[in-house]
Amino acid sequence: MNVLVIGSGGREHAIAWQCSQFNEVKRVFVAPGNAGTALEKKISNISIDSENIPGLISFAREELIDITIVGPEAPLVLGIVDEFKNEGLAIFGPSKRASQLEGSKVFCKDFLDRNNIPTAYYRAFTETKPAIDYVKEKGAPIVIKADGLAAGKGVIIANSIKEATDAINDMLDGNRFGEAGSRVVIEEFLEGEEASFIVMVDGNNILPMATSQDHKARDNGDKGPNTGGMGAYSPAPVVTDLVYKNAMEKVIRPTVDAMKSEGMPYTGFLYAGLMINQNENVKVLEYNCRFGDPETQPIMMRLQSNLASLCLLGANGSLANATAEWDSRSSLGVVMAAKGYPHSYQKGDIISLPESSSSVKVFHAGTVLEKEQILSNGGRVLCATALGKDLKDAQGRAYKLVNEVKWRGSYFRTDIGFKGL
Repeated sequence: MNVLVIGSGGREHAIAWQCSQFNEVKRVFVAPGNAGTALEKKISNISIDSENIPGLISFAREELIDITIVGPEAPLVLGIVDEFKNEGLAIFGPSKRASQLEGSKVFCKDFLDRNNIPTAYYRAFTETKPAIDYVKEKGAPIVIKADGLAAGKGVIIANSIKEATDAINDMLDGNRFGEAGSRVVIEEFLEGEEASFIVMVDGNNILPMATSQDHKARDNGDKGPNTGGMGAYSPAPVVTDLVYKNAMEKVIRPTVDAMKSEGMPYTGFLYAGLMINQNENVKVLEYNCRFGDPETQPIMMRLQSNLASLCLLGANGSLANATAEWDSRSSLGVVMAAKGYPHSYQKGDIISLPESSSSVKVFHAGTVLEKEQILSNGGRVLCATALGKDLKDAQGRAYKLVNEVKWRGSYFRTDIGFKGL
């Protein structure tokens, strides 16, 4: 089996690495990949941009790719799945229409609302004054979201009217997120515990992945600016049997059924960001149309089934009898970011890494290989991930790994996993 993974982040490194562990997988190609994927056995980087759909199609045809797995959201929203399928190529991901669940916050909220899937109350605005008036009417805390794709940074939790007003002005008048912020969604602030609930869908059948929880805020104690994620762990103790049942019955199953009935059947990874209240009821904070990052890294450390085979079943509508086997141990990943992230940060720092094993691994995100040296090349650069007999053990092993990384320009939280502990 030949596998093509599209993307260049930590999620894609983890997916490619997981697929490469199985004998039935002959080669894994990553387009465009990073320094981590370049250094793995059986994995090769391909210098094709993740949004160059014609180039990716040509490569998949030439290399007899059996299954393509899409990592990031942008190619999905551009319609890569539709174009691959038109060429008779197997690819796992949602169609362009179905990808609007992530590509447009307004589409997602309207979809949830009309299908009675629990979520926060909301209103959408394209003009500043009515948006600010609405915030003043509702009060703070309140959530301001850019409608379109903003690389995980388009959500502002405003704790005061001034913060909300500044966020609205930044998006609608200041063009902070470009076209993605030309419309904003203003949402009720929900209290409770967040969790990531990720499943595989083949248009009808659902295969749940391991539960996980990430840490979005940059600083310890979940303080500081929102980021793409500073660390994650799996499983998530907050996802009890009742929460799991509520998520499947009140959120995931109704979503898959409604997407099908509305003429855009959903195939691919479906990631529900959930808020869990004290009664273990759930509401949807957001939908992503792909695996989460950094949740993928600890989840892939625990997955014992071949992800490439599962994706091929999913692409063929054959997940009905599929199962996923999991390592019973806990896994935790700590993101190592460049100092200054998520604002301005330095690139080009030299990084030296410790040896990996079957239970500890550093996944690469923003790295590049130059003259056999690993250099930092992004905001979130590495994810030091470890398995342990329980969450505390996994946390200890992950931070031991972090401390073995030689990189002067790094920043990381020292409390990843505290919510689960």
